[in-house]
Order: sequence, then structure tokens, then C-alpha cells
Amino acid sequence: MDTTSWAVVGGVLAGGGALAYGRAHAALREARAALDRARKQRVEGESLFAAVTAASPTALVVLRGAGTIVFTNPAARELFFEGKEATGTNLLERIGTAPAPFREALLGDDDVLFTVGDEGDDETYHLSKIAIATDGDPLTAIVVSHMTRELRKQEIAVWKKVLRVISHELNNSLAPISSMAHSARVLAKNPEKLHRLDEVFDTIEERTRHLQTFLAGYAELARLPAPRRAHVAWAPVLARLREAWPRVSPAGVPDGTGWFDEGQVEQLLVNLVKNASEARPEGEIAVDVRRADGGFELTVSDRGPGMSEEVLKNALLPFYSTKERGTGLGLALCREIVEAHGGKIRLKNREGGGLEVMCFFPDANAKRATDARLTVTRT
Repeated sequence: MDTTSWAVVGGVLAGGGALAYGRAHAALREARAALDRARKQRVEGESLFAAVTAASPTALVVLRGAGTIVFTNPAARELFFEGKEATGTNLLERIGTAPAPFREALLGDDDVLFTVGDEGDDETYHLSKIAIATDGDPLTAIVVSHMTRELRKQEIAVWKKVLRVISHELNNSLAPISSMAHSARVLAKNPEKLHRLDEVFDTIEERTRHLQTFLAGYAELARLPAPRRAHVAWAPVLARLREAWPRVSPAGVPDGTGWFDEGQVEQLLVNLVKNASEARPEGEIAVDVRRADGGFELTVSDRGPGMSEEVLKNALLPFYSTKERGTGLGLALCREIVEAHGGKIRLKNREGGGLEVMCFFPDANAKRATDARLTVTRT
């Protein structure tokens, strides 16, 4: 290649190098700008997080690995550490002198309410644990909320409602009983009307039975024992239900056994079928039991009018009822039974009309889902 040709090639290479350099320089500027934006967003995010957690009355402690504290907000420092900084220390090593209920809550599997303090001066808290995924050691957020004031408000509200309901039922029964007793005295003085005394006494007995049933419902809810779970076949349970309630149509009966208190689950089924029967006096009531992930789903369905959104929100609350003579205890007892088994209950309206009540019962080896578990390892 002659001198002229080499000059041309050199010029092309020089021009290409300058172009590549310019592109690289522009890309570097864009990368620096993106990094600056990311840093700014991170700073803004950290500032926002700090401001929110600082203003929150909820105590927040973030732990790394086996319990090393990497963050505390002011509420946590005030609640746990007498206002002092605790970052870098190990929470699990510091809880030896903490109240036993707090230690148990911290080391347990579940979110929990716990109470500390002397009798008459108790304070109640809610503790939850949340796992935070990271590229390094796992983080766990411990969130503790002071619940005493809110619980006391709710307790007072519940007691007021209980007293109103009991007062209403007592008046509904005692007023006619008093009236009938007066009528009995009048009739007893008139030999010609003695034949009407049986009618009066029948009314008194009816109101007395109603009052006994009402009070028994309250007592049953209050004294529900812990479930005595065992491996129980579903088929015989549903067969007995069918005998007592011919309208029941078992939509599905799984093989194998569930893990539940047989007596309590039968009571649950009776309550649900009774509600469905009252919702629609005619027609079949579908009862379906099927295998679900980690347990069984039991569903009772009817084709009644269903529930309004307002009723759906409150139907499982004790003492809530839309029935003229309802106590509001049937579905509340069902919820108590299901949750005592570690399960869940859900109500929803069906397409085409009617209500569906679904109850989930976990298997014997199923564990409640938790966000995180803290353990203490000693060597």
C-alpha cells in the first residue's frame, strides 16, 4: 500500500476513534446523571422514611440476622431502651430482664396481643414481625403498637351493646310474663274462666324457654373450650348432619380425615345450616367439603336473599343481628370455633342470589403462616 493509501486509512481510523470517544463520553455523562438521580431519590426516600417513622407512635425495630439492631425509631427507643440509642446491640441478648409476656411474644411464631404490668395497671400491646428480603443477611422488622386505650374503648362499646341487647331481651320476656301472671290472678278468682289458665301458663312457659335459650347462647360463647382436635373422617359427620337436616345436600365429601374437634365442628355445621334454613325455608342447602392447600374448605351455601354490604361487614361480630329475635351469637360462635382451630371464615354473596359461608380448617401438620421467626441460638 502506498503512502497515500495509508494516509486515507489513518484518517478514517482517527475519525472513528474520535466518534467512539464522543459516544463514550456522552454515555458516561448519562450514567453520571442517572446515578445522581438515583442518589437523590434514595436520599429523598430515606428522609421520607425517617420522617414517617419518627412521627409514628408505633415502635419499630429492624434486626439483622440473629438479632442485631440496625434501626430503631424514637417510639421504640422510648418504649424499650429508655430513650437511648441501641443500634449495633443484639435485641435477643437484651431481653433477659424484659417482662415475660414481651419475651414470649418476641420469640413466638405469631403476631400476638400481650399484656404487661401489675394488676390494675396493665398495658396491652400488639406485636408483629415482618421479613424484609435483602441481598445480604435477612432483615426482620419488629412492630409494636400500644393498644390499651383502643381496646378499652372497644371493651366499653361492647359492654354497652351487651347490656342493651340483654336489657331488650329481658324486657321482651319479663313484660309478658308479668302481664300473664296478673291475668292468671284475675282468672283464678273467676271460676267460669279457669279453663283459660292453661293458655296463660303456656305463654309464660314459652317466654321462659326463650329467655333460657337466649342466656344459654351467651354462656356457650363465653365458655367455649379449646378444641380437642383429632383425625376425624368427614363422611360420618356429614351423614349425621343429613339425618338431622334432610334439606342438606352434600355437594362433596372428601376421602381421608380432617384435623378438628368433632363436637365443635358439628355445632358449627348446625349453626350454619340453621341460618341457611331461616334465610330460605324451602330448597336445598349445599354443604361442600373439599381438599385445599394445607387443609380442608367447608362451604355451606343457600339461595336466600343474601346479605347487604353493611350486614356482611358485621355479621360475624358478637351481638350483631338483623333478625327480630336474633341474639347475634350464631355466626359469632362459628367464627370462634373456626379461629380456635387456626382457620378462617369468610362470607360472600353468591351469583344468582344466596349466601356462601366458607370455613378453612388446617391439617394437623399445617403451621400458621408468619412473616418471620426469631430464634435464640446458644453454643
